[in-house]
Amino acid sequence: MIVHLIKPEFDELIEQKDWAALKDVINDVPEVDVAELLEDIDDEVAIVVFRLLKKQKAANVFAHLSSTKGANLLDLLTSQQIGDVMSNLEPDERVSLMEELPGHLTERVLSSMNPSDQRQVKKLFGYPEESVGRIMTPRYVRVKKHWTIQRAMEHIRMYGHSVETVNVIYIVDENLKLIDDLSLNELILADPEENIESLMDESFVALSAFDDQEEAVKALSKYDRVAMPVVDSDGILVGIVTVDDIIDVAEEEVTEDMQLMAGMESLDRYYSETSIFSMVKKRVGWLVVLFFGQMFTATALGAYESVIASAVFLSLFIPMIISSGGNSGSQAATLIIRALSTDDLDLSSWKKVFVREFLSGLMLGAFIGLLGFIVIMGWGYVGGEPFNDELIMSALAIGLSLLSVVLFGNLVGSMLPFILSKMGLDPAVTSAPFVSTLSDVTGILIYFSIAVALLHGVVL
Repeated sequence: MIVHLIKPEFDELIEQKDWAALKDVINDVPEVDVAELLEDIDDEVAIVVFRLLKKQKAANVFAHLSSTKGANLLDLLTSQQIGDVMSNLEPDERVSLMEELPGHLTERVLSSMNPSDQRQVKKLFGYPEESVGRIMTPRYVRVKKHWTIQRAMEHIRMYGHSVETVNVIYIVDENLKLIDDLSLNELILADPEENIESLMDESFVALSAFDDQEEAVKALSKYDRVAMPVVDSDGILVGIVTVDDIIDVAEEEVTEDMQLMAGMESLDRYYSETSIFSMVKKRVGWLVVLFFGQMFTATALGAYESVIASAVFLSLFIPMIISSGGNSGSQAATLIIRALSTDDLDLSSWKKVFVREFLSGLMLGAFIGLLGFIVIMGWGYVGGEPFNDELIMSALAIGLSLLSVVLFGNLVGSMLPFILSKMGLDPAVTSAPFVSTLSDVTGILIYFSIAVALLHGVVL
């Protein structure tokens, strides 16, 4: 909303090259909105506007830029300016930025940092990709249990301005091992003469620096925290993860799952930043797999060529039959994949899910099958066909086929995520196209098997 309000004035000041007035305007605009404004203008103009920002604000704006725009601006900044930007970014933001930069630019950015920032970045890069260690910040407030509340508050006032959040204070022992955490509210309301130990219950939840980032998303959501401590394998407090970092990770994970479920490899960058060649490369693999999968559908149809020749009307209902199974399977797969990703289900839940999906598939299939039977009978009546054995048995074959393919699709869609998870694969690859292709082949076999059994001696 703010961007739309300020953009006309922003564009006008740029056109007039009134940099003094523009400086006053943009320094009063939220960082995320300034970043959005910079995304829409040429790099040569964007770098001029960027230099008008105060140092801290410039760093915050930079953190909100897309990786492509950020890299373009870094190319135009001096080493001193790069150093200023990087020194005002949070350590995890530096790592996130440098992960997206091309090699030559990464080296330039690293050499522009002061030695302390370089050490922090290299330490965070030492953790595995996609791990909690990559997104944590080593800037936090820690206190000792024998301190008084008053001393702890003085410590917070002295060092709190340089950390990412003071909402939670961490208590460590002499070896820096995490032993508890306290909310700032607890400290504020406590007697200043009491010791920190008097407030402790030694009940806390911590993440491992080597945990997958998805674990951090789940933990902050489960425990409703704004920040969580991160420890190494010895329980030493090495950093914290905050909710703003987790929101970005959650968005990336959901985007990746959606892309996988669409039957393609996940993109490494935003859609607008991905080249056409890279997009084709990400999509073509699954399209080829699905193409050959559909060849089995053609093979299955070929096996019933003589049946189709004897009763051509059966071919009219093939799309309806196979799409019903594919749709049912896609629904089930989506439900189970999401339940697994949110820990609503685990791998041991497959028997429970099988029973539930069998019953729901039976009910859904019965409803769709009855609807199909009524439609075929009605179609025959409108077309002037008498209610003879041929029409009734044809409608029954289609109704039973619909029931069977919906039931089968439900079971396949719900069980494949468990099977792939058990194999150590991402269940999101049981995507709608994959389930649909499998349902197409089995749908043909089910449909014509039932049709041959019921219509033999009637129309065949």
